[in-house]
Amino acid sequence: MTSKSAPPLSERHLGHTLRPRQLTMMGLGSAIGAGLFLGSGAGIQAAGPAVLVSYLVAGTLIILVMWALGEMAAAQPTSGAFSVYAERALGRTAGATIGWLWWLQLVVVIAAEALGAAGLLYTVWPAVPVWALSLAFMMLFTAINLAGVRNFGEFEFWFAILKVAAIVLFLAVGAALLLGILPDVASPGLANLTTDFAPQGLGGIAAALFVVIFAFGGTEIVSVAAAETQDPERSVGKAIRTVVWRILVFYIGSVFVIAAVLPATSEGLASPFAGVLDAARIPGAATAITLVAVVALLSALNANLYGASRMAYSLAQRGEAPPFLTRLSGAGVPMLAVGVSVAFGFVATVLELLFPDRVLPALFQLVGSTCLVVWGSALVSQLILRRRAARERTPLPLKMKGFPALTILGLVLLGLIFAVGFSAEDSRVQLLSTFALISGIALASAIGARVSGRRQHSR
Repeated sequence: MTSKSAPPLSERHLGHTLRPRQLTMMGLGSAIGAGLFLGSGAGIQAAGPAVLVSYLVAGTLIILVMWALGEMAAAQPTSGAFSVYAERALGRTAGATIGWLWWLQLVVVIAAEALGAAGLLYTVWPAVPVWALSLAFMMLFTAINLAGVRNFGEFEFWFAILKVAAIVLFLAVGAALLLGILPDVASPGLANLTTDFAPQGLGGIAAALFVVIFAFGGTEIVSVAAAETQDPERSVGKAIRTVVWRILVFYIGSVFVIAAVLPATSEGLASPFAGVLDAARIPGAATAITLVAVVALLSALNANLYGASRMAYSLAQRGEAPPFLTRLSGAGVPMLAVGVSVAFGFVATVLELLFPDRVLPALFQLVGSTCLVVWGSALVSQLILRRRAARERTPLPLKMKGFPALTILGLVLLGLIFAVGFSAEDSRVQLLSTFALISGIALASAIGARVSGRRQHSR
């Protein structure tokens, strides 16, 4: 199927009140979450200080993916983002498959983030049970998303500001500790980095790579939010440039400090930020970083609910989901799409509470590699659509530099990551599960398209 069967989409009914600063902070908010505050320790345990190599590889890949998405989002801002671009480049079934795959990943993550935030908050405030806190968070952020994109954007902006401020403060404390300028605290220097840089060799770096990639997941939500942003052609380019370098500074800077202060065998890596602050003898560090991690999880929940609802709305617009999901509130919010997206989260939360440590791990096994597939679809779509635009002499408001070499480099890096993933048993099972899920979604989408096509033809 060619892209000619997919007509240009109009987003004029959605709100266009998301400001550029909110778009920028949304990208940061969705990417800077538990993967950094809690997951970075797992990466160091797997690879030692060599986890920095994993971050550089994954960071390079996400830069290339974001540049590719930025080019397409500036040319066609749409709430379906990479799903729409995949449809234009690869056909209707491909677009629907990518859209549903990303939606499923987000709704699973929404449930996990609500439970994770509730569990963390319970450790410092055990007055309310975890299940009640989790449901309260779900209801609160459903209400925020239904209130309108401007209110959502402002809430996410201040959430992200809190996280960024915490990271900047952490980097300052870490630098002071490493330089030996904290009073009555001996500097660990760089011995942890130089003594045994890669204790597990290439295998450790490869194992850490999947942890790191999961941490970077969510950055692509910037391309989804472009449809509701003022002056998207200008805002998207600025947001992507800003998000990319800030994420790399915050992630690589933070991980450098953690790896330098805490050895790979340290128990402090269970909560790495708290471990560093404890080493710096900062009183109340564990409680403070726990609260920051709660904020990080809730911010990501907020952004992911937004992204899931907009993807469901876009799929319904294109006939790939029930048409009632296109219904908008007076504030220009797809309220039923929000409800459907959060409903899965409520169900998954209840199931996880009834069957602890069984439901969500199984779901994550299916969707764990989803971001790699979405990133790959974005690179392939940009490669095809950019060449198509050149043939048709279609002007593009924002162009990715170094095309096609950098797009091909991104695909090569992605191919190497898949190869590494299939070489290890744990990640191989995850990849095969994800591919099985993709096959099921693609088959259902193809059947649905054929049935809907016959109905339209019979009319």
